[in-house]
Amino acid sequence: MKMIPKIGCACEKPDHNYTEYRSSELGIDHTNGRYGEVSIQQCKLCQRIWIHYFVEYEHYSKSGRWYKGIVSKKDRSQITPENAVEYLENLEWYVYGGSFFDSSGTIGQGKVIVD
Repeated sequence: MKMIPKIGCACEKPDHNYTEYRSSELGIDHTNGRYGEVSIQQCKLCQRIWIHYFVEYEHYSKSGRWYKGIVSKKDRSQITPENAVEYLENLEWYVYGGSFFDSSGTIGQGKVIVD
């Protein structure tokens, strides 16, 4: 499990705003046909880097879900769209939400439900 210290920045709060980040697309995770959108976000305040994973199944209502977790600079180059879920599952904590969870954001850990 990767230990991620909390520093009290607004980016750690579940109800974050996407405008608080600089974002770049990493790619699409095609594992199990899920087409998860993976991006890298950097907090404009504390400069920490986050991996952001979003998936939605258009033929199911309320299926949208997203996860985001902090990535160390040394781990950033190792992350691909295909291993992003595994990376998130191995973090001490992450933030998740979406219509699937009927939540704008919650702190979680462990299994990432994307299938």
